[in-house]
Amino acid sequence: MHEVDPSVVEKVVLYPLVISAIVPRPIGFAATISRDGCVNLSPYSYFNVMGHNPCIVALGISRSPGRGGGKKDTLQNIEETKEFTLNMISDWFVEAANHTCGDFERGVDEFQQSGLTPVPSKLVKPPRVRESAVQMECKLRQVIEFKDRDGKPSNSVVLGEVVLFHIADGVAGRSPSGKLVVDPTKLQPVCRLGGVTYGRVTELYDIPRPNISGANAAEATARR
Repeated sequence: MHEVDPSVVEKVVLYPLVISAIVPRPIGFAATISRDGCVNLSPYSYFNVMGHNPCIVALGISRSPGRGGGKKDTLQNIEETKEFTLNMISDWFVEAANHTCGDFERGVDEFQQSGLTPVPSKLVKPPRVRESAVQMECKLRQVIEFKDRDGKPSNSVVLGEVVLFHIADGVAGRSPSGKLVVDPTKLQPVCRLGGVTYGRVTELYDIPRPNISGANAAEATARR
């Protein structure tokens, strides 16, 4: 058994371990806009949902080595305008999405670079990605900044509230009780693994929850 103390190993050693050990990771495809109106589009695999009432999502955004440890456009834009959109990446446009990972200069529009299509949002200023079948309009709740062992800012966690979902008809489904859900076989979501490796959802299986009775059973059924 290998043991690794994150507080003592170099970050160049820790990074490949972290992204290969904590898998699979969903990808948050974030569209933002600066106070000057410049649009940015970039994917983040330090991403997930933190709760549903309210619906809180989290983005982990590291500082940019190419900018001497400065902030990435996504973080800077969110701090300036307090809004962003998140767009789930499906297999049918993953190569175009990956093209937005380029180390572009600030102010470059990755929509134009990748050929993806911006769609106006309803409640926030940043656009959505037309090619994405699940789109979320978000407003900033909080930014939590972390520092490395040398006391320098190294990573920020952005907490946002989803204020509007957009679910394409082609991926929409219904739960056993008739609630709107997303069908993963139609969404064809991709995930991130270690290195530059992506993964597909190719096989699904159900595991029933343990049997419960009484009020708890009724409550569990209502959630489905």
